[in-house]
Amino acid sequence: MEKRRQFLKKMLGVMAGMAVLFSPFRSLLRSALAQAEKIILPKGTKRESLVGKNPATLDARNLEVTPLENFGTMGLSDHAENLDRWRLEVTGLVKSPLHLKYDEILATPSVERRVLLVCPGFFANYGTWKGVSIRRLLELAQAGKDATHVTLYGPEGTYEYTQRFPIKDVNSDTVFLAYQVNGKTLPQRHGFPLRTVAEGYYGHDWVKYVYKIKVEQV
Repeated sequence: MEKRRQFLKKMLGVMAGMAVLFSPFRSLLRSALAQAEKIILPKGTKRESLVGKNPATLDARNLEVTPLENFGTMGLSDHAENLDRWRLEVTGLVKSPLHLKYDEILATPSVERRVLLVCPGFFANYGTWKGVSIRRLLELAQAGKDATHVTLYGPEGTYEYTQRFPIKDVNSDTVFLAYQVNGKTLPQRHGFPLRTVAEGYYGHDWVKYVYKIKVEQV
């Protein structure tokens, strides 16, 4: 088992280097990591020990939830949305595009999961995230059967950032949009009104201040 783990680490290390240079290797890398044996973190594991780890290789079920006041954050943290004007768009390869108000999102069946967020080299947060299932939104928008990915956008304007995810991660609710963390409304610095939760992905993929979902065939 130990030899197998060492071999996988070497191979995944090579693939990780290729992924940095060639974006098509990213999905291949994640698939390989998903098939590799995850490390079950023991109870009492210090969050500080995880900042250099790849979240796709970790099983965090035994970790204690990080108090919200101890959450680290990176990137844009002071963007403010006016909920009277703000809408979540679901567009692209859909029959019925959506423009949802915040209250309509809260009324949609929710998903709640404990997920580890790792910002490599800086911090690791383990939170209880609650939000809206993108899978459910795609059903409401009648997404095309040929859809392969969704791209998330946020915030609208100068600091817009995008990230693309495979439809399989959306359909499994591995990737969803949170409006609460640890039982509290998502704070502004963490991406209110909606931020991406992406289990197994690094923190830079967790788009904050999401306002648009684009369904695509790639």
